[in-house]
Amino acid sequence: MPHRYYPSGTPKFNHVAMSVPADLLDEKNRANICTFWSQVFGFDEMEVMTIDRKRLILGCVHWDQFIFLIAQDDPMQCPRMDHFGLAVGSREELEGVQERTLAYQQKDDRVDLIPLHEDDQGVVKIHSLYVRYLLPMMCELQWWEFPSPESPTEEASATVR
Repeated sequence: MPHRYYPSGTPKFNHVAMSVPADLLDEKNRANICTFWSQVFGFDEMEVMTIDRKRLILGCVHWDQFIFLIAQDDPMQCPRMDHFGLAVGSREELEGVQERTLAYQQKDDRVDLIPLHEDDQGVVKIHSLYVRYLLPMMCELQWWEFPSPESPTEEASATVR
C-alpha cells in the first residue's frame, strides 16, 4: 500500500484527553497526579493552563505533546486495558520507568503496573509495560527491537553443534 501524504504533513501524536471527576482536579489530587507523572515519566504540569477542579494539562516532555484532563459530571470510565501508548528509545528507558513505578508503588498502592514483558513477532520484539495512576486510562510504553538476521555462517555453526 503506498504511503498517503496529508496536506499538512504526516500526523504525529499531539495529546490524549480524558474526562475525570472534578474532585480529582482539586489541589490535593492535582499535586498527587503531578508528582507521580513527573517523578516516573518526566511530565510536567502546564501551570498556566490549570483551573482548580476543572482542568489539568501535563506536558509529555515536548510542549506540543500532552495529557489533557477535564472535569465532567459523567467522567470517563475504562476497562483496565484501555490505554494510550507512547514510544521510548531503549529497553533501558522502559526498565527505568518500571523501577520508578515500583518505587512509587511502595508509598502509594493506587499505582497499577503491568510489568515489562516482550511480545516476540519474529521480525520485531515489542517490549512494553503498562502503568496507571489515578487516571481512567493506562499508559503503555513500548520499545521496538528489530533483531538482526543471523548470517549464514552463524546458522551453519549452530546447526553443526
